[in-house]
Amino acid sequence: MTWHPARKPRLVLAVSHGAGGGIEARDLRALAAALPAHGVSVALVEQPWRVAGKKLAPAPKTLDAGWRGIWPALAARGLPVISGGRSAGARVACRTAAELGAHAVLALSFPLHPPGKPEKSRADELLGAGVPTLVVQGGNDPFGRPVEFPEAPEGTYDLIEVANADHGFAVPKRAGTTQEQALDSITEGVAKWVASLG
Repeated sequence: MTWHPARKPRLVLAVSHGAGGGIEARDLRALAAALPAHGVSVALVEQPWRVAGKKLAPAPKTLDAGWRGIWPALAARGLPVISGGRSAGARVACRTAAELGAHAVLALSFPLHPPGKPEKSRADELLGAGVPTLVVQGGNDPFGRPVEFPEAPEGTYDLIEVANADHGFAVPKRAGTTQEQALDSITEGVAKWVASLG
């Protein structure tokens, strides 16, 4: 776990990576750099399977167990904890939020379905988080474009679209927006949402 502390923290954001990468992901780094100025201490959490040097993520139940295992260290600071993750990490955050007493969920690049298989929806995980949830999704994410997300009951989740971005929030050069602008839209959107949580 790598901490990026706020000077006067009011919240903790614990955020984990996906099945294909680690805490060096561009969106996780950007949030860790930006949010402490907004009173949010950020903990970038390397999943146990990555720490052990394994190349493939284990089954969802094992991922959930790993998240449960680190939760006491996150809650020990006595501040409300936002449970977050990108891709597979977002699914873990949604599945465990209510059980762990998360204050909210930040779901980055939520994998709504496997690429090319919209019939295999994971919307129930997102809708079942049970706490305020923000989804940040690339406009061209093959795991689910923003227009594919179900209409949610009021207060279930909010969604920020990162125009032209893929699953890793990379934007093509022809997009008319720079990579830096895409990351700014993520950090600004998340900071605004965090401020609304109270």
